[in-house]
Amino acid sequence: MKPKAAFDLYMLDLKMNQGLSEKSQIAYATDLKEYLEFLESNNINDTKHITPENIEQFFKFLAKTKKSSSLARCASSLRSFHKYLSFYFDEMNPTLQLEISKGKKALPVYATAKEIDQLLRFFDDETPTSIYWHSVFELLYGCGLRISEACNLTINRVNFETAMLRVLGKGNKERIIPIPKGSIPILKSYIDVVRPTWNKKNSNYFFINQFGKRINQRAIQRKLNEIVLKENINKNLTPHKLRHSYATQLLENHADLRSIQELLGHSDVKTTEIYTHIHNQQLFDTYQNNHPLAQEQDLNNKKKDK
Repeated sequence: MKPKAAFDLYMLDLKMNQGLSEKSQIAYATDLKEYLEFLESNNINDTKHITPENIEQFFKFLAKTKKSSSLARCASSLRSFHKYLSFYFDEMNPTLQLEISKGKKALPVYATAKEIDQLLRFFDDETPTSIYWHSVFELLYGCGLRISEACNLTINRVNFETAMLRVLGKGNKERIIPIPKGSIPILKSYIDVVRPTWNKKNSNYFFINQFGKRINQRAIQRKLNEIVLKENINKNLTPHKLRHSYATQLLENHADLRSIQELLGHSDVKTTEIYTHIHNQQLFDTYQNNHPLAQEQDLNNKKKDK
C-alpha cells in the first residue's frame, strides 16, 4: 500500500475507533508525516517493503535533533501505525523489535498542602466571580481532575447527594470520583447562586463563565498565574500540577497505589508509580536536612576537603 494512503486510513481509524484525544491525534499525525517524508526520501513507496533496518535508520536520523522523550513518543506512533497495517492488511510489522528508551523521567512538580491552602484561601467568596473561580480550583485539586476533564464536565455527572462525580477521561473511559465534603459548600454555592444567572444559553456544562460559555483551559491557566503572582507562591504551577498535588498528598496520607491509580484514571499503574518516587525523595530530603548523622557526614566531608 502507498504510505500516504495507509496514513489516511490509519488516521481515520484513530479518529473514529480508538478514542484518542484531539491532542494525541495531532501528535501521532506529526510523527507519521515525518516518517512518510523519510520513506519518500529513501524511495520506499510501499508499506510492505518497510524493514526493521529502515525503522532503525529513521530513528538514527531523528536522534540527531530530538530528545529521548520525543523519540519514545514517535516510536509509540510508529508501533501503532504498523500494528494497524498488520491487523487489517496482513502486512509484516517492522516495529516488533523496536526499543527506545525514554531516558530518566523528571519527578513531577507539585504544590504542598500549605501552598494549596494558600491558593484556595485567595478567594473571599463574596462575589459571583470569586465563587466561580474558587469552585473551579476546588474541583481541580479536590478531585484530581485533568484540566480537559474539568472543562468538559457536564452538570448531570455531578451528584451532591452521593458526593460523587462521573468523569469521562482519556479514551472515553468513565471513572467515579468522590467529592471532598469540604468542597461541597462552595460548589453548591456556585451551582445554586452563580450558575443560574450566567446560564443564558442553557448550557449543560458544569463550569460556564459570565457569558454562558464553557470554561476554557487558557482562562484557568491565566487565573492560576494571577493567584501564584499575588500570593508570592514560588512555583510555576499549572492546573496539571494541582493534579500531581492531589496524588502526592493521597500517598503521603497512606492511600494505596491501586486506589490512586483508579482515582486518577491511569490505565497502567506504572504511570502512578512516579508518585512513590516523589514520596521517597521527600523522605530522603527530610533525613538529609534533619538527622544529626547526615549533617555530621557533611562536616566530615568538609574537613577532608581542607
